[in-house]
Amino acid sequence: MNQRQALIAFGALSQETRLQVIRMLVVAGPDGMAAGAIAERLEVSPSNVSFHLKELERSGLIAQQRESRSIIYTANYEALGGLVRFLMEDCCSGHPEICAPAAEVAACCTPKVEEKLQ
Repeated sequence: MNQRQALIAFGALSQETRLQVIRMLVVAGPDGMAAGAIAERLEVSPSNVSFHLKELERSGLIAQQRESRSIIYTANYEALGGLVRFLMEDCCSGHPEICAPAAEVAACCTPKVEEKLQ
């Protein structure tokens, strides 16, 4: 991710409703959520959420796909990861202990391997 892309992404995230939408879509996972469900959960009008979804899509942080009569929105994990990497790429300056807390947070996203019952 370059600086221009990061600025567009941060601009999109610098609004409360859009930040809530991104967080909601990250939790929803690859199945995503319908625009109507997003509006309902945020308690905003469909036209209001549509405006914010378009801005997030323009920034590349979310994607949409039509399923029957609904439009399903999903988080673009690659773009979100690129934004995090952009922020962190120069953070350590040769001192990995500086970035250790951020690395610990990232570890929470690692899938856990379930032990097989015998």
